[in-house]
Amino acid sequence: MPIIEVQSACLAGVDGFVVGVETDVLSLLPVFQVVGLPASSVREARERVRSAIQAVDLPFPRRRITVNLAPADRPKHGTALDLPIALGVIGAAWAQERKRSPWERAPAAIGELGLDGTVRPVRGVLPRVEALRRGGATRVIVPLGNAGEAALVPGVDVVGVGELRAAWTAARGGGAVFEPPEIVEAPEVGPDLADVRGLGHARRLLEIAAAGGHDVLLEGPPGAGKSMLAKRLASLLPPLPDEQAVEVTRIRSAAGLLGEVRGLVRRPPLRAPHHTASSAAVIGGGNPLTPGEVTLAHRGVLLLDEVPEFPRGVLETLRQPLSDGEVCVSRVRNTARFPARFQLVATRNPCPCGHWPGGACLCTDDARRRYRARVSGPLMDRIHLVGWVDPTDVKTLLTPGDGECSAAVRERVSRARQRQQDRWTEMNPTRLNAHAPVQLLLPFFDAESVAEVEDALTNSRSTVRSAQQLLAVSLTVADLAAEAVSPDHVMEAHTVCARSAE
Repeated sequence: MPIIEVQSACLAGVDGFVVGVETDVLSLLPVFQVVGLPASSVREARERVRSAIQAVDLPFPRRRITVNLAPADRPKHGTALDLPIALGVIGAAWAQERKRSPWERAPAAIGELGLDGTVRPVRGVLPRVEALRRGGATRVIVPLGNAGEAALVPGVDVVGVGELRAAWTAARGGGAVFEPPEIVEAPEVGPDLADVRGLGHARRLLEIAAAGGHDVLLEGPPGAGKSMLAKRLASLLPPLPDEQAVEVTRIRSAAGLLGEVRGLVRRPPLRAPHHTASSAAVIGGGNPLTPGEVTLAHRGVLLLDEVPEFPRGVLETLRQPLSDGEVCVSRVRNTARFPARFQLVATRNPCPCGHWPGGACLCTDDARRRYRARVSGPLMDRIHLVGWVDPTDVKTLLTPGDGECSAAVRERVSRARQRQQDRWTEMNPTRLNAHAPVQLLLPFFDAESVAEVEDALTNSRSTVRSAQQLLAVSLTVADLAAEAVSPDHVMEAHTVCARSAE
């Protein structure tokens, strides 16, 4: 009897890889075993498959069943292999009776089984289907609840099924191809900059950060509006282009956060972990290796509210993703690279009580130094913009708002980013000023502007990174004004790049 094969896929980080599910039935004592480095969740598929097949009255061979998951040297996790294992077992029973394979070409399938034969949704369908497409699959059977997500992958016919018997019919060539419904753009909801009263300097700081992709730290006393402003940075970012939208959608799918599918995720994500989050939660880890908050914030914003309250070890792990745009998570038996190109926005009080400088502060100088030292110098050095947020006066606070909404600011940000896209072409992979090296930035500064940069750096601790940041922010200010860089732009950039007083 021929070996029956069904194609499927597993997750490795946020990417998928093809798994060949090979089923063999021998006329020996009844045993059902799964080999090929299955995790416990995969080994338990034997019981789910046996009950599901019997529940829908399909043949289950009373023989020795061996299921091999190839490649056999890669660990397999999760429940998405239930459906392909069941189809392989049913196909083996069918072939044993008819002495031929039930299909000419191995079908591709993904899904978890219930004991009653229902096919349940699983996480990570998008990267799994992408892997199957790269492996040559043109038709994939998925749970009905995942059909919309799978249909986002071009070049693949998706068949959504709700129970095992329908999946068996689809594996043999039947079943209707899923037709995704017409996508209706949902109205934009969420925090809006129009909710902010006053705070003109801080609003300008956020606009510059959004336009150039710069990381930002907001300081000020409690209740000044730091957190409110920080939560609105993502609303100033333009919609994600196709390539970046696919990246973000793939990540959310792998993390099980995609929810109801309304097309690709176009809105830049905002992630705001609590200060009790562990390093593994922020950077990624676990078994199997899963993405952390820095990856979930890819192409969006990572908000660290009250950043000194985060453990020092957690903050120090941010150095690599802030510099490289990715994070490498290494364990004894596994290593994974996760994308992590995000904008950091952090907030902090000036001291433990929050009322320094001023007569109301009761903290000692040592207490203030220890508090501020919780954010290390090397990490602070990677933050481009630092701004002080003064509380809004009562009269302005009680006056009906007349500030710009996020949509109006986003239009200017979009135009500034378009200038950067046109400027950098392939020289700067991210095509944002924040990540351009000094040698690419300098040609856009005339002699007068370069002299202003030199004057600004003369009276401060000058490093290659501080020079790059000042040049990048100056160019962003000019992009917002749709002008060539001038000394005035450098002067404004210097005021927001300068470190706050200790």
